Amino acid sequence: MAPHSIGTGTISFGLVSIPIRLYTAASSGNVSFNLLHAKCGSRIRQQTFCPTCNEVVDRASLVRGYEFAKDQYVRVSDDELKSLEGETSKVLDIAEFVPLASVDPIYFEKTYYLGPDKGGDKAYRLLADAMEKNSRVALAKFVMRGKESLVLIRPAKSGLMLHTMYFADEVRDFGEIDRGQSAKIKPGELELALQLIDGLSNDEFKPEQYQDEYRQRVLGVIDQKVEGKEVTTVGPQVQRAQVIDLMDALKESLAKRVASGEKRPLAKAKRDAAPAPAAPKRAQAAKK
Repeated sequence: MAPHSIGTGTISFGLVSIPIRLYTAASSGNVSFNLLHAKCGSRIRQQTFCPTCNEVVDRASLVRGYEFAKDQYVRVSDDELKSLEGETSKVLDIAEFVPLASVDPIYFEKTYYLGPDKGGDKAYRLLADAMEKNSRVALAKFVMRGKESLVLIRPAKSGLMLHTMYFADEVRDFGEIDRGQSAKIKPGELELALQLIDGLSNDEFKPEQYQDEYRQRVLGVIDQKVEGKEVTTVGPQVQRAQVIDLMDALKESLAKRVASGEKRPLAKAKRDAAPAPAAPKRAQAAKK
């Protein structure tokens, strides 16, 4: 079944306009549940209730209100909000091109696929190829579903993807968080940590090797219940020893990896030793 477009728009840069269509790139795989009345098993209905009038209010009687002071609201209609979007609501006017590495992933919100709309194939292909060759991504603004978003357009998989982003004032200051600056690192701890990281390292990310095991267990229980079977749920047990000394914990982690036959981490580098080429150093460590 072909993917369904959720909207249209136009990418604009310079004098070039590219009609595009948006497609959802991913969807959550969470298992959803309905709320039932425990007494009879019927699905409950949620209603909007006005405590002042003491009555249930239908959707047609609802209006939007912004609370500017305690229990004081100013009303704003849908038409007023729509008028603020203007004619540019579907235009992605590219402001600049930057290297992807210069954009912190903390700003990413959601991802969409972009495909060319009618008549936009050549211009779409040209932009995607040019951005790929120049190793640049584009930043623009776009009004989607009544919300103006900062968006990033990047070349990927021979096409273009769009990431909606948070604005700078929506991202909290990391400086407000305690990051352990007062902690003192003991001699050798950094070297052991580097060895452990190296032993767990791979050259590429393979998403298919990671599965939502909790979701699979939940669905398994549901299937058993549907079949009328009695279910005894026991979650996976993970034994975690209390960490008393960081150095001992690092050494124990390294020892377990070597004993299990997994990739052996690099041998501890000597601080005073003369630097050697990376490849021979790894080969020598592997022989030990």
